[in-house]
Amino acid sequence: MKALVTGVNGQLGKALLATRPAGWTCVALDRAALDLSDADAIARLVDAEKPDLVLNAAAYTAVDRAESEPELAHAINAGAPAAFAKALGSSGRLVQVSTDFVFDGTSGRGYRPDDLRNPQSVYGASKAAGEDAAGDAAIIVRTSWVHAAGGANFVRTMLRLMRERENLSVVADQIGSPTWATGLAQVLWGLAAKDATGIWHHRDAGVASWYDFAMAIAEEAHALGLLARIPTIQPIATADYPTPAARPSFSVLDVSATRAILCDGHVHWRSNLKTMLTEEKALG
Repeated sequence: MKALVTGVNGQLGKALLATRPAGWTCVALDRAALDLSDADAIARLVDAEKPDLVLNAAAYTAVDRAESEPELAHAINAGAPAAFAKALGSSGRLVQVSTDFVFDGTSGRGYRPDDLRNPQSVYGASKAAGEDAAGDAAIIVRTSWVHAAGGANFVRTMLRLMRERENLSVVADQIGSPTWATGLAQVLWGLAAKDATGIWHHRDAGVASWYDFAMAIAEEAHALGLLARIPTIQPIATADYPTPAARPSFSVLDVSATRAILCDGHVHWRSNLKTMLTEEKALG
């Protein structure tokens, strides 16, 4: 069996390669190998490789910059899945990764896969368009707050700032769930093995604010010797840290359907954070 994996230099792409099941070969694609805004290039690649599966782990993820680059965000986040779906037809399956940003954050409970979408940013709208473009035959997996050792993510940004500063301010009124990239990759492969078309959710167990997440990063990193000291971290409101793109104030995803079909456990985000930081330490 052959899979095309996009975004292989990213944290999820690397995790997908590291967790590929026995019997699968992967064609690893980075930006140099494939321009995701080029539908013709995607069609040629699929025709040449004839994959059984496409795992589209690449995306335009610059949330704030997307507000000033909407055409590029949509070309990558919606145009690429549309091109893959068209090129694959009925000969292969598409796994499209989406985001909690397709929701507006006003729910009083975890968002279910069939809940109404109402993105509040260009990034969120482009990912919602990508879900539609992927089509009913695709496996669409929404996730949130992804992190991995060596990746570009909140955890590593906080580690850098905590080493540089004695005082930090972190938003405390946006609630969601961190997600370890390795666990997400395993879920993508697992859903593909189940031929589980439609929309699914995955995140680590538990919920947190960005402030809660930052405090846990500081405590776990200090315990592992990644930080010489724990800085003072002040909770602030979203209004105190304005950004070009709006963020959902509550974006916890209901993952009960995913857990049921995969018959797997649900590891708490703090446990996965500790594992990720242990791997980060091993990187040196």
